[in-house]
Amino acid sequence: MKNFTKFENIDLANKLIDKALAFKKDPLVNAVKGNGKRIGLIFLNPSLRTRMSTQLAASNLGVESFVLNMDKESWALEMQDGAVMNQNKVEHIKDAAAVLGGYFDILAIRAFPTLTNKDEDTNDFVINQFIKYSGVPVVSLESAIRHPLQSLADMVTIKENFKEKRKPKVLLTWAPHIKAIPHAVANSFSEWSIGCGHDLTITHPHGYELDSKFTKGAKIEYDQTKALAEADFVYVKNWSAFSPYGKILSVPGDWLLNDAKFGDNKHAKVMHCLPVRRNLELSDEILDSERSLVQNQAKNRIFAAQSVIDSML
Repeated sequence: MKNFTKFENIDLANKLIDKALAFKKDPLVNAVKGNGKRIGLIFLNPSLRTRMSTQLAASNLGVESFVLNMDKESWALEMQDGAVMNQNKVEHIKDAAAVLGGYFDILAIRAFPTLTNKDEDTNDFVINQFIKYSGVPVVSLESAIRHPLQSLADMVTIKENFKEKRKPKVLLTWAPHIKAIPHAVANSFSEWSIGCGHDLTITHPHGYELDSKFTKGAKIEYDQTKALAEADFVYVKNWSAFSPYGKILSVPGDWLLNDAKFGDNKHAKVMHCLPVRRNLELSDEILDSERSLVQNQAKNRIFAAQSVIDSML
């Protein structure tokens, strides 16, 4: 596995899921496999779970990790090839990525979208510039359009919490937010759920359709209460509009998920990638109830990252 930036195929996904579950049972089984190896965690945007879980994963394998908050602690990067650098950008990605590639065996990059330049964002421009110029394997810690480590952890969480001999019925539901939020988690969850063969439904207000390349094969339902009726797992996430790109649209009705909306569905489990705005996206009664898998998801982030790094080693 050269890079880990998206869902590749179901065979690889199943191998990574099973390996993550094995690491959860015995985190230090390969504790010396990465001795002498270094991973550079490069953050252009904030992080809590992604940062901590990836460092823990590396540590479990004996890999030394280094963190650079590039948005605060490094030079401003020029990303455009051929740019005349006579403005406020100090270092070109071509030089910075090559240096980092010389320092580390693996690079892990977190780079959010602008939500203003649709072409650059949908082409995952920033993370692809790191891949192009670093010369070493790259792990996406969330890019403009995908969050594969989160989605791998989500698939691990679904597998360990679903024991029936049928496809799990998985629902991705839009939730309110106070600002424009990237599509990465929603895109990636859709991509991995469909790729892993789950029965996926997506519910959202009109106007919040995701990029169709991530949702082909999913059912779209605009009635949230109807969509909740038979779900086994309910993934709650906000995202901004894809067209018009990055905008917040006026939404009629109440999309906050609370227990009353489940009706007779007593068994459904609720998932969220965190951070979550309580009582805006999800009610306290859900987050603090037995339905909630959010803390389990967060812990599984360690073993998802460990599975990926181990496979790269």
